[in-house]
Amino acid sequence: MRTLGCLCALLLACAAHAQYPVKPVHLIVPFPPSGGNDVFARIVAQKLGEAWKQQLIVENRPGAGGSVGTEYAAKAAPDGYTLLLGHTGTLAINPALYPKIGYDTLRDLAPISMLASAPLVLVVNPNSKLHSVRDILDQAKADPEKLTIASSGNGTGSHLTAELLQNTGGIKLTHVPYKGTSPAVTDLLGGQVQMMFSVLPPALPHINTGRLRPVAVTSASRIPQLPRVPTVAESGLPDFESTLAYGILAPKGTPKPIIDEIHSQIAVITAARDYKVRVDFEGAVVLEGTPAEFAALIKTQSEKWGKLIRAAGIRPE
Repeated sequence: MRTLGCLCALLLACAAHAQYPVKPVHLIVPFPPSGGNDVFARIVAQKLGEAWKQQLIVENRPGAGGSVGTEYAAKAAPDGYTLLLGHTGTLAINPALYPKIGYDTLRDLAPISMLASAPLVLVVNPNSKLHSVRDILDQAKADPEKLTIASSGNGTGSHLTAELLQNTGGIKLTHVPYKGTSPAVTDLLGGQVQMMFSVLPPALPHINTGRLRPVAVTSASRIPQLPRVPTVAESGLPDFESTLAYGILAPKGTPKPIIDEIHSQIAVITAARDYKVRVDFEGAVVLEGTPAEFAALIKTQSEKWGKLIRAAGIRPE
């Protein structure tokens, strides 16, 4: 009887896979429209909709640094009709940052496919005497806390990357948090602060016009958008890496045949040239891998950033 029951379950799963999707699928973006999260979600939604001949609805549910929408997706029915656009902040950082967060990433969510990885760029005002990571380390050690580093807010990727620089470099900088990247970049351009780690899209136009000087990128290898700019690791801090990984997840318990179907379709999307061009435009690089590899990445990033957050005593604004 047990064998018969397992066979019936398998047949039902295969039938669900063969029919999926039979109605619109909701893709939750836990941030407001615009920005990398929303852009990647809409690319995927359009391509999946075309492949399945079924509507994919991008649903923005912002709040608490992305935690509100992520919790909503994690608690949705595990039937393949609610998906989540997640990234390092919501999947690996927020669980350590918010003490009463309403989800556990790997317990409540099933990783499906990675989409892209976005590095940050360390930029300084061009009037600064800081031309390299070594300059920053030397000056910070000679005069601790005199150098100021802006961020887009407490607990954001730019803030945590600054903490990682201090931790690995054995230095102390004065952190100046802002409410978003734009005001931080504005003050950096005006000379009110000396440096910051920024995602590429808001910094690149100023780099191209000479209004900001790029010092290093935070990826493991150089990036096509700034091929002459070294990595932080190349600049004297081996193994330094800080990137924002984006991917698609579903509520835990979503049937494997459905997970496999979504993953196989996304693999076609990420392999296409037009997708690479768009990702490049957004200051990122294509990131591919199996659901297991995505889960391993989330686990590694959770351990890394959780340890740093606890050591530095970082709290959200």
